[in-house]
Amino acid sequence: MSKTKTMPTLDLGARPRRVSRRALLSSVPALGGLLLTGCSRDTFVPPMVRGGLIGIADVLTMSTNRLLLSGQPLAREYQPSDIAPDFPTWGQTNPRDEKYQRLLRAGFADWRLPVSGLVERPLSLSLDDIKRLPSRTQITAHVCEQGWSAIAQWTGAPLLQVLNAAGGVTSGARYVVLDTVDGWYEGIDMFEVVHPQTILAYRMNGDDLPIGNGAPLRLRLERQCGYKNLKFLKSIQVVDSMADFGKGTGGINSDWGFHWYAGV
Repeated sequence: MSKTKTMPTLDLGARPRRVSRRALLSSVPALGGLLLTGCSRDTFVPPMVRGGLIGIADVLTMSTNRLLLSGQPLAREYQPSDIAPDFPTWGQTNPRDEKYQRLLRAGFADWRLPVSGLVERPLSLSLDDIKRLPSRTQITAHVCEQGWSAIAQWTGAPLLQVLNAAGGVTSGARYVVLDTVDGWYEGIDMFEVVHPQTILAYRMNGDDLPIGNGAPLRLRLERQCGYKNLKFLKSIQVVDSMADFGKGTGGINSDWGFHWYAGV
């Protein structure tokens, strides 16, 4: 039930790490072999490493998971018969933002997704523009940190294809920051960006994405917990650091104490 187009490779460049992060990495001998995989240290540590045993645990958990995923395997995909008859509409279901409501009434005809930052050609994409990009359809499980899960079919443009529409990323790009209409934001690193199942979904179970599930466009990050799968996308920005966003932890959920890396 899936189709995947050939995806160009991003130039990830190189950037030195902070001394404090190096010190933490060197204090955990178990991580030594992870850097032999050809990935940079960015692949194995969150944007901000917390102090003490919690910080070490964060790095160990993320690094171990990333080592196991170094070959970029797909998350499990299911059959149409597995689709949940009533996929939950968790959290915000209809932002009261005035501009969003105006766009909703017009069927999102004037909706645009700005793509800016460390890309060759910043641009603003309409929903039709995104639908014209190579697409992927996948049936996957949404795993919520609140203890529930549900299976749905999602169709959308791989995030990598959206960045390629902007000419690709420039040297120094490390994270893609996604903002939403209702004030949420998350940063995801290039390891997740290039994964074929990381898509911006505009269809769910064969129909246009419902409002309650994030219309007109939402992120599907199939190898991480539900709170990373933002709804009601508003903009995309490619950056070299998350330090200037929120508390610098990498996303609004990690600002509140959740793990930035939410692998399942």
